[in-house]
Amino acid sequence: MHELSHCATTVCECAAEAAHSFLADATKLGSWALGCWNARSIGEHTVRGTSLFDGETSVVRVSAKPDLTVDYLVEDAEGMMKPRISARVIPGPVIGRPHTQCLVTLIAWRPVHMSDDRWARLAASHDVEVLLVKAGVEGP
Repeated sequence: MHELSHCATTVCECAAEAAHSFLADATKLGSWALGCWNARSIGEHTVRGTSLFDGETSVVRVSAKPDLTVDYLVEDAEGMMKPRISARVIPGPVIGRPHTQCLVTLIAWRPVHMSDDRWARLAASHDVEVLLVKAGVEGP
């Protein structure tokens, strides 16, 4: 595991636009983000959820871009929204796959104050979360 960033990727059986739409929907964050479980809307593109690990509340603003990226800005202890996590969707044809497939990647950057244990938990969470995203975009 790298000390500064973590990346988790999976193949999804759907068009890239469908995966991007799912990732860009702040109301869906509570179904796949373990640190923002059961997220509820508190403003435009902003949700409040609960960590399944420690019960802490988190506030996340979702910022989707037309280039198939999504930034997740997480509220810090001082109430500032900081871009901590991004998702990137790569259309299947870009990497030799059919248009009915895409890659979904979650990328996290480690703040300097984050403990080794907390960072390991975040990395493990993203390895699971990318699979929850896959289930969400491929499901009924």
